Amino acid sequence: MMRSRLAIAVCFLAAAIVLLRAVNRPPKVLPYRALAEFPATLGPYTGVNRHLSRRILRVAGVHDYVNRLYRDSAGHSVFLYIGYYPSQRTGDDIHSPKNCLPGSGWAPLHAGVLPIRLGHQRMVVNDYIVEKGLDRAVVLYWYQSRGRAIASEYWARAWLLLGAMTQDRTDGALVRLWTPVGAHPRSAQRRAVAFVHLLAPHLPAYIPN
Repeated sequence: MMRSRLAIAVCFLAAAIVLLRAVNRPPKVLPYRALAEFPATLGPYTGVNRHLSRRILRVAGVHDYVNRLYRDSAGHSVFLYIGYYPSQRTGDDIHSPKNCLPGSGWAPLHAGVLPIRLGHQRMVVNDYIVEKGLDRAVVLYWYQSRGRAIASEYWARAWLLLGAMTQDRTDGALVRLWTPVGAHPRSAQRRAVAFVHLLAPHLPAYIPN
């Protein structure tokens, strides 16, 4: 019993030493393609940039971003936001929409996760319906890091620490879709999911794997 406890204590101490060394090392910043170059046309949708204010950028601490309103010929709209952080060791870490949405006055009516099949791959995203006054919207979001789409904030943080320890990398991105809800919430969710299918193949070119 004493030996097992000692072994566990040694393992925790070794992990703490490795983590401390990783945190103190300068992060590895990989080259990436500017998000301003992200395709303005995705399937039937054409996008128009919506620039964020300096105050919002300062609060978000984001290094590079695209914030764009996409519309199709039928008038359906999807807002896309991608915020990329080359390093999250200086206090500029990703802010969770789970906290930002209520802070902006949007109340969650539904909160869950949604699996999405992309060919032979499967990703899981956060799935929200939010309300502000008479307006409702479907919000899908996830964290993109080293080729992974991660829904959970806790797992995103765990992968961040693992990347810092093993690869000297703390880069990552938040990907968020927002589409208005009309008379049928399911139609809005299907529209958002279809947009994910258009969007996902382009992400590796802008967010390093």
